Amino acid sequence: MAPSTSSAVTLNINGEKYTLPVDHRTTLLDALRERLDLTGTKKGCDQGQCGACTVLLDGRRAVSCLQLAVAAEGREITTIEGVADGDRLHPVQQAFLDLDGYQCGYCTPGQICSALGMIQEHAEGWPSAVTEDVGPQTEVPALTAEEIRERMSGNLCRCGAYVSIVQAVARAAETVTTEAEELPA
Repeated sequence: MAPSTSSAVTLNINGEKYTLPVDHRTTLLDALRERLDLTGTKKGCDQGQCGACTVLLDGRRAVSCLQLAVAAEGREITTIEGVADGDRLHPVQQAFLDLDGYQCGYCTPGQICSALGMIQEHAEGWPSAVTEDVGPQTEVPALTAEEIRERMSGNLCRCGAYVSIVQAVARAAETVTTEAEELPA
């Protein structure tokens, strides 16, 4: 008897559980868009090169076009639809809006999800290719425009809104850091 090529998976997306049958070859991107109607995540190159489909898996950035839906079972998936708190935009979303960090808007959901993951990675001390000193005794480097450009380099913008995107990410990082410092210990 031939092994089955499909399974029922339960995906935890934006705090809600969805159970659906999927072919084992179905990407997370296709499950989100075509099966669950979560169309905020965009299909760009479908090869993991443009970042339009970036989501967060357990808080880390992932291009959903290269992630199989069956491999995402049991993980916390955050799409652009789960970033805002009701009608209150996340500081990253608000900064993109305030500083015009979008033009056509196609890449914006992936840019925002990537920025969320990148800000967290930076706060945790993850180095980038442009981080000068990565020794164990060094402090987290400043989040300069050069750091932001390098860390966001996996997300392409056809309109060329990069200057505004970098400014939006810098502002959002300051806001997120300030809000985290104000939380009670």
